[in-house]
Amino acid sequence: MQAIVTILSLVNPAVCATMFAQATSGQSFAERFSAASKASVAVLVILVIAALAGTRLLGMFGISLDAFMVAGGGVLAWMGFSMLAAKPAATDTKASASLTPLILFAASPGTITGVITLSAAQTRSELPLHSLVAITVAAAVLWLVLLAVSRLSKAQGGESFLKDTMTRFMGLIVLAMGVQFALTGYRSFMAQ
Repeated sequence: MQAIVTILSLVNPAVCATMFAQATSGQSFAERFSAASKASVAVLVILVIAALAGTRLLGMFGISLDAFMVAGGGVLAWMGFSMLAAKPAATDTKASASLTPLILFAASPGTITGVITLSAAQTRSELPLHSLVAITVAAAVLWLVLLAVSRLSKAQGGESFLKDTMTRFMGLIVLAMGVQFALTGYRSFMAQ
């Protein structure tokens, strides 16, 4: 459950939904369905690769899992603090046709760090099952949220407020998770 909450907080489907609504305004439902599917699959693939290959890359560079948890926790805490202290979003009526910013936000370096840290922390086996389940759930929730946005009519005034509020709330969660990862890694490192 912790893995699912962590990955969902990092992917932040609410913020992705507002980005998606702006990027696909004026498109038909079929086009939005296709775009939502492509974006969700891209996020899924990026995060699965991070979960499966991340700890191996650490091993290649001689980085211990505990040290990575401290560093990854620091990155997550910084990302959470940045989300918490974010300035209100300006309402941008000009739509962008590209979904690249949405994909880069959902599968950001912070999210990838979180995935690798979870994979390293929650399993010492070859297959990080907890992380893979959490990634799959997060990608499915992202896809469902994007489809729901495709069906809803735009409420121009509330969109920015919802995005800012959700970003700050998720920022607090991500900040707390980052501190927890860093402290857990530090404690494990010092116990050696």
